[in-house]
Amino acid sequence: MTLSPLGYIALSIGVGLAFGVLLQKARFCFVSAFRDFVAFKDTRVLKGVLAGVVVMTLFWSLQATLGYFRGFWTPPWGLASLFGGFVFGVGMTMAGGCASGTLYRAGQGYVQFWITLLFMGIGYVLFAFAFPTLRSVYFEPLRFGEGATLYLALPWPPAVTGVLVAAAIVLLYAFVRGRARLPEEPRGGTDVAADTRAQAAAPGRSITALSLGLRELAHGTRDYVEAVRSDDRPVSARLRDSWDARAAGVGLALVASLWFWVYGAWAITGSEAKWAGWLLSRAGVDVGNVEYWGSVLFRGGGISVTVDMLMVLSVVVGSFLAARASGDFRIRWPKRERLANPIVGGLLMGVGSRLAPGCNIANLFSGVALLSVHSILAGAGIVLGTYVMTHWLYREVGCAI
Repeated sequence: MTLSPLGYIALSIGVGLAFGVLLQKARFCFVSAFRDFVAFKDTRVLKGVLAGVVVMTLFWSLQATLGYFRGFWTPPWGLASLFGGFVFGVGMTMAGGCASGTLYRAGQGYVQFWITLLFMGIGYVLFAFAFPTLRSVYFEPLRFGEGATLYLALPWPPAVTGVLVAAAIVLLYAFVRGRARLPEEPRGGTDVAADTRAQAAAPGRSITALSLGLRELAHGTRDYVEAVRSDDRPVSARLRDSWDARAAGVGLALVASLWFWVYGAWAITGSEAKWAGWLLSRAGVDVGNVEYWGSVLFRGGGISVTVDMLMVLSVVVGSFLAARASGDFRIRWPKRERLANPIVGGLLMGVGSRLAPGCNIANLFSGVALLSVHSILAGAGIVLGTYVMTHWLYREVGCAI
């Protein structure tokens, strides 16, 4: 799809506003999704993440089959992908918000996350000036292959792969949920029927777990649809209330699919790194001669505001508007004893997102849906970093997983 320059500007602002509203209304954050699951087995946000990934996988694979897209997110892959993702995962867990979560909370009035953004920016600057050295001592030695996506590596249309992957995600989630409901011992547990406990001791335990999980998923979906259908509150009251993370995940996936059609995969930290370079250029720094900005991010096109930069800025504005409309906006100051979290966490997020490259959105949300080999590795690193840091933060009380 080709638009006029004004059309691209209008679309980038509209997409960013939509992202901001959806993120804020559902409190949609990847740190919450993984940290809460590891610490408490809470899947409220994780279900939204998985719903978004499934919908985006289906839509993006179809768009790739039909040619309605601008390009895949397929950086070179290797140990750098895994290590950079791990650093970012540790940082976002320490800071208390992922790349998207930081933006929507900043728009909601949390000063802590403006501090996180500031130190992410410092991380981008440090990385940019260190890039020539890192390229030879870090990226090149740890690179195993060029950018690749499984959609193009398999001998059938991407849409077929997308359906298979989406089905696999649903089945895996159902299996994990069902397995959690099975008793550890055949005679244990009182919340599962006697015939189910008997099956738990049989070789068909995995099938039983999958069946339980699929039934739970079907019942949960049916109950959710029924609750929405029977809600007789005025529309204005529904809009002011918090939104279900599953609905937000699907909404984010649909808006991201529009962005994929017009611009490319949804990403955040790359655009933020552009903002860091642009701001330095306004302060008189010759950013164009810094290789990472002049040749990599801005690709020799001059240091100027691009449509993806406008989109990211609009996420903050969208969150602010949603918070104001819901009465959720207010200035919230961080506790002094916790200032190290956004400072150190922000630095690790800024540097880690460039070492990977990419953040939770580019890799775990966009990249996984694109079956990018790099993103699968970086996403694994982010999840591992979140797991390790969550256990560290909850070391005194312990985690559920």
